[in-house]
Amino acid sequence: MDIIIGIIRNILEEGSIYGNMTMGVYISYSVLKFPDLTVDGTFPLGMCVTAALISSGVNPVVACLIAALCGAVAGCVTGLLHVKLHIADLLSGILVMTAMWSVNLVITRGSAVVPFYNMDTIFNSGPVTLLPKGLYTWRVLIVSTVATIIVKIILDYYMKTKSGLLLRATGDNQQFVTSVSKNPGMMKIIGLTIGNACTALSGSILSQVSESANINSGTGIMVMGLASVIIGSSIFKKVNILSATTKVIIGMILYRACLAVAMQLGLPTNYLKMLMAAIFTVALVANNTLSKEKKAYEKPE
Repeated sequence: MDIIIGIIRNILEEGSIYGNMTMGVYISYSVLKFPDLTVDGTFPLGMCVTAALISSGVNPVVACLIAALCGAVAGCVTGLLHVKLHIADLLSGILVMTAMWSVNLVITRGSAVVPFYNMDTIFNSGPVTLLPKGLYTWRVLIVSTVATIIVKIILDYYMKTKSGLLLRATGDNQQFVTSVSKNPGMMKIIGLTIGNACTALSGSILSQVSESANINSGTGIMVMGLASVIIGSSIFKKVNILSATTKVIIGMILYRACLAVAMQLGLPTNYLKMLMAAIFTVALVANNTLSKEKKAYEKPE
């Protein structure tokens, strides 16, 4: 029983840690219809910025906020390349993702891995120290869940504002945005800025869990995020009581659960990336199949 509880706790921890990243991918992929590969660079950016700041004695909460800000800047650059320089959306993300590799190396002073063991983090300082002994062992799940819920509430509120509605309209119908005298290009920049801020924040949280930063940690982040968005959106498509952000967070938990089950069944870690790609493929095929069935059902005879 302890083993099962441990596995479930690990799945929930990883789901909540990567939850912010999933919401960021949701903004770019589902809302803006923008295939943003910048996230593969902004995730490790969040880790590297956090490692550099905490190693310098900066408050871990402040480090999280600065990491999110740095991710926002990277997302803004992607938007500017696409909107102002008219570079294709996919290429814009690839250019910034590639540049982030060098930026991250500069931040870490040329090191691929930067440890900051025995330093204050959001998981061992501040309000966390007030937790009872029984709950302290669950601090990673508690803190990461609280952080994800805060971001989720902010995003849900923003999506109901005029700017948020225009952001959603930009992905669905840019002509409508133009008709109300708003610039759809600016809305794309705002959306990419928000999405990559969430991704960098997720990287910051993960770095404080592992007490280290790895510039290679961004590999496959886009695949993970997209798979989670598609899984959550497809499975809970008809569950109207859940918001879109809640669905994608649950999608991430289910995605991590699939990986955890595969590892428990003895899958070698060398095949983990291949499994991630396989899950993403299955999610895509299932989503496309459901979409075709819905269109066929709704088609008038």
